[in-house]
Amino acid sequence: MLAAHWPNAAVAGLDSSPQMLETARDADEADLVTWTQGDIAGWCPEEPAGLVFANASLHWLDDHDILFPALVSTLAQGGVLAVQMPRNYDEPSHRILSEVAGRDRWTDRVGHRVGWRPVDEPAVYFDRLVNLCDEVSLWETVYLHVLQGEDAVAQWVKGTAARPFLNDLGEDGEEFFAEYTDALRPHYPQRPDGSILFPFRRLFLITTR
Repeated sequence: MLAAHWPNAAVAGLDSSPQMLETARDADEADLVTWTQGDIAGWCPEEPAGLVFANASLHWLDDHDILFPALVSTLAQGGVLAVQMPRNYDEPSHRILSEVAGRDRWTDRVGHRVGWRPVDEPAVYFDRLVNLCDEVSLWETVYLHVLQGEDAVAQWVKGTAARPFLNDLGEDGEEFFAEYTDALRPHYPQRPDGSILFPFRRLFLITTR
């Protein structure tokens, strides 16, 4: 979409996963984007960027006090950093994940992930960037997702926040996930029509250098 909107721009896509890049290349039928494997924590473009756009990706990385100023430094004068990150750590979906990981059976293998919350409060990003940018805009939106099926929230989390826990546990991941699902179920009951409401908070940040 970015390449189509700015047809005269050089658009680059970066990801650390070969599988994700393969999927992206397959979807880029018009070959509009240059796809590169790499880690954004150490990324630097060949020339200053007009836009750095990161949607639901930077929350997987630590050290935002270093990462965000580094991303701003890659921008051309007048360039824009546009970021969206999930920030649902205070909701049962994420709190209970840490609670189960802290149980005796699991703590020696995934206890190091308990309480991990790499995305800070909005004001922290403002303080980091206000002296580096001409303008900093921040806001949060809580999306009320309407999900279908029993344990729909657990299934959602299985493909997102729970992935690192399950990867660490390997074959035992399914038993861990079953415990998590049981503990989570009372917090997201099915409505009379069978649906489940899942509030989900996301942080948006747009800066202009």
